[in-house]
Amino acid sequence: MKHKDKTLKWLRAAWMLCCMALLPATASAQQQWTLRDCIDYALTHNISLQKKRLTRLSATEDLRQSEAALLPSLSASTNQSVGYRPWTSSGVTTVTNGTVNTSVRKTYYNGSYGLNASWTVWNGNRNHNQVKLNQLAEQQAELDSALTANTIQEQIAQYYVQILYLNEALNVSRQSLEASKRNEERGREMVEVGKMSKADLAQLTAQRATDEYNIVAAESEIANYKLRLKQLLEITDAEFDIAIPAASDEQALRQIPALTSVYESALATRPEIQGSRINIQSSDVQLSLAEAQSLPTISMTGGIGTSTNSLSSNGWGDQFKTNVDMSVGATVSIPIFDNRSSRTAINKAKLQQEQALLDLQDQQKQLYATVEG
Repeated sequence: MKHKDKTLKWLRAAWMLCCMALLPATASAQQQWTLRDCIDYALTHNISLQKKRLTRLSATEDLRQSEAALLPSLSASTNQSVGYRPWTSSGVTTVTNGTVNTSVRKTYYNGSYGLNASWTVWNGNRNHNQVKLNQLAEQQAELDSALTANTIQEQIAQYYVQILYLNEALNVSRQSLEASKRNEERGREMVEVGKMSKADLAQLTAQRATDEYNIVAAESEIANYKLRLKQLLEITDAEFDIAIPAASDEQALRQIPALTSVYESALATRPEIQGSRINIQSSDVQLSLAEAQSLPTISMTGGIGTSTNSLSSNGWGDQFKTNVDMSVGATVSIPIFDNRSSRTAINKAKLQQEQALLDLQDQQKQLYATVEG
């Protein structure tokens, strides 16, 4: 009997340990998300933001490619081939121990080896301007990523505040429902004693039904905003809920900054404004690239090569050495008539400049409307 009691005590202790071990996991599953938790999680897991980061990495690769294009290029090549001459009548004569032997070789083997280099010395600074353009494109991609991050944070804050507001409205509706139920019950008692008409009781019943509908509508809106918030966070947790912060009168009465100071601060920091200014710089570089199409291009080339042939009486090593051929040269290309392509590119680049200036003004106007709102 004593052994059985000890066994039961051991099992109870083991069960309590298991429950204590599972308690943190259960608590974490029911964790309520604060606004900071939502923002931090979305900045790491949101798919749209991850796509923008990939776009920025792609722009970085384009920049590295344009920088590498400033250097000379070097390539090696080789060609190995087998030939056949079916009607060859002459051959190779050799003397061995006083005996003359003539052999006709219809099949032969060729080999060639080359090393070539090229370098664009000057092309109207198009290569250097391309590097500048790609640098601006990389900055633009980074600002687009920051703009997407800001947009996501703003949406999260809007949904979060809307849920808080709806929770307050839900609490008010529940309190109103309790009062409506009490009024309806009191109305029934007064109808029974003849102190209230059935029409007045019907109004109390309608008020109670309205309060019930308001509760259902508020719960539906809360579920809808929680769904939108979970989509921004890229989570599918059915038990998702937010933390309700404690509000104070000091927070509610805190002074709001002046419109002018907020707008000026936003002009200096908002990524959409910085992106519009970068677009203006990009249009200037595009104009320089277009103007360079009518300028000459100077390039240098060089190469070294050799070849071997099995029909030769020399050995492979001798042929490889004696057939070495080296060359170096310079090329100047001057555009004379390009079917107006350069003039069209210049005019379109100027139009792009005007478009970029208008885009900046439009962004500034939209930002002012957002701040004022």
